[in-house]
Amino acid sequence: MLLNQTLPLRLAYLVSRYPAVSHTFILREVSQLRARGFEIEVASINAPDRAPAAMTDSERTEAKRTYMVKAHGVRGALAAHLWGLLRPLAWLRGGYHALRAGGWNLQRSLYGLFYFTEALMLWRWMENRKLDHLHVHFATAAANVALLLKQIAPIGLSITVHGPDEFYDAPGQRLKDKIAMADFIICIGAFARSQLMHLSPASDWHKLEVCPLGVDLERYTPKLDRELAPFTILCVGRLCSAKGQPILIEACRSLVAAGRPVRLVLVGTGPDEVSLKTMVAKAGLTHSVVFTGALNESEVRGWYARADAFALASFAEGIPVVLMEAMASGIPCVTTRITGIPELIRDGIDGLLVAPSDAVELASALSSLMDDPDLRADLARNGRARVAEKYDLTRNIDRLGELFVNRLKGATS
Repeated sequence: MLLNQTLPLRLAYLVSRYPAVSHTFILREVSQLRARGFEIEVASINAPDRAPAAMTDSERTEAKRTYMVKAHGVRGALAAHLWGLLRPLAWLRGGYHALRAGGWNLQRSLYGLFYFTEALMLWRWMENRKLDHLHVHFATAAANVALLLKQIAPIGLSITVHGPDEFYDAPGQRLKDKIAMADFIICIGAFARSQLMHLSPASDWHKLEVCPLGVDLERYTPKLDRELAPFTILCVGRLCSAKGQPILIEACRSLVAAGRPVRLVLVGTGPDEVSLKTMVAKAGLTHSVVFTGALNESEVRGWYARADAFALASFAEGIPVVLMEAMASGIPCVTTRITGIPELIRDGIDGLLVAPSDAVELASALSSLMDDPDLRADLARNGRARVAEKYDLTRNIDRLGELFVNRLKGATS
């Protein structure tokens, strides 16, 4: 789908941190929308998560053209407030909403004032670039800034909701307010939409659109000559409690104890890295578990090419893009039957689903893959076909572009 070049759609994207190694799908989304004729400017509350030398060429290019809100510091904040005082009613309204959101909680009120300042900085930037619609990825911290901006400025607002973090603390994230204030919301799957329906009146359900994420099938292609020994299990994700890596380590420990040599490769970094390394050492798995740290997209693809199986023992997910990438790469996947994951993987057809927190069932599923090359081949073939059918990036970006055109052109007609 190509946008009518005589009537280009111009909009701002807002992300908490951009570029970020765990959010490369946002960069791909922006790039592909631009290729279809959209004029998109991106703002990031925080600086990128890596130095330029550790970025890919496309990430470095994107970082240079992105408005980094906090990078403007105290001077930028004061300038935004002085600019806002020229619009006294809006400025007062913003201060009121910022303090009101904090209630009697001093810390929340302080955060509200920070969000108000960032909202003013963002508004000034949008005004300078003549942008009147803001789209936010994730209904969390950055969406708090967007919510305040929507309350004081004449802009359109849309949000892509991934879940599940927003759903676990809906009051703290002010999710009901965000649904009410947004002009429309993109849900990455049916589970995400169902949770927003649960939190909103039926009169707001017309705002909720389902548009899955996706991967570029040409970038993730199956490799036939995988390593034969040891059996390599790959896990890509932030090292944090939600991802359940201790369950995966325990499953691998039981496989090794049963005489089943495996290599577990954990790609990523995060707050649990030290504790996970300690767990590996205590389990005597130092030679069986590899911690790679954070890797860029091309480096992760290198590990996809070497893996025999992909495992994600998560307790909380939306619909993980890393699972789509692994499936597109022809790797049989084992993961948990939670939240939106069964929308992507049908148990026994496109992959294997196990109960969250159950290391015994996870080890059994991995063992079945080790013992049955035909099962691995079937799951790998079906998994890639599933991604091609439902999660192809080109097709889903076309769908997203159509949603923007229909919603935004309709709002201005």
